[in-house]
Amino acid sequence: MAVDNPSHLRKQVLSWGTSNLRDLPWRRTRDPWTILVSETMLQQTQVSRVVERLPVVLNEFPDPATCAASTVGDVVTVWAGLGYNRRPVMLHRAATQIVSDHAGAVPSGLKDLLALPGVGPYTARAVRAFAFELSAAVVDTNIGRFYARIHGRKLSAREVQQFADEAAPEDQPWLWNQSIMELGALVCTKRSPMCDACPVVDLCAWVGEGDDPAQGSAAVSVPQTRFEGSDRQLRGRLVDVLRASPLALSEIAATMQTDADRAELILAGLQGDGLVVVKDRQARLP
Repeated sequence: MAVDNPSHLRKQVLSWGTSNLRDLPWRRTRDPWTILVSETMLQQTQVSRVVERLPVVLNEFPDPATCAASTVGDVVTVWAGLGYNRRPVMLHRAATQIVSDHAGAVPSGLKDLLALPGVGPYTARAVRAFAFELSAAVVDTNIGRFYARIHGRKLSAREVQQFADEAAPEDQPWLWNQSIMELGALVCTKRSPMCDACPVVDLCAWVGEGDDPAQGSAAVSVPQTRFEGSDRQLRGRLVDVLRASPLALSEIAATMQTDADRAELILAGLQGDGLVVVKDRQARLP
């Protein structure tokens, strides 16, 4: 790997993580379903919000079988306040597949995890490392930013995963992945990174000088488009109303606060995503 002293990198990151990991609910368990649910919730949702809502979701759906036996609408309803409502649809589909293909137990194999609806490379590796403590090099936006800065250049997606695989120690996959992720979240932050507090600043090719190589690098999040007035906002507005009750098609445009043509397109998109069904001239959750 490009880092001159990978053993020093591993030692310092693991030592830092041992003392600095936040006490978060998904770090107190190795239950695979809890890890899968929490990782699904954490996609583009603030940690504080997930801490608040995770017990609510798990109380309603404590295992894949319970989730699969519920309707999609039930899961979407409990998901209220977490945004990105395609995620509960995918979680329900994943639970259904876990029940049908894996006897109700979340699988540990990377191939099996990647085959679950809504589970991508990050979530699959996170479940392996955090639930089963199996070898896996997780890459999220915090880790992608860390590697781009350590190497001092923008990286391709393949390079980020390669560097993550090469840096990961053969043992302690849970602690390693939690530690390097936390380092990116708390120290090697997107804005105002605290380089003086970084345990591997001596290995960093950037150290806050010049253009930030993390900007535009693979695996690093980019600013989202404006939410106010966007289709995302109008989709969420309609789903929030449908959580309470079905809605007549004639009322949808007014509910979204938009024109009829745009409302029709958004409704069609929600139907295509499995979030809304239309029956008897009414829109409702599945």
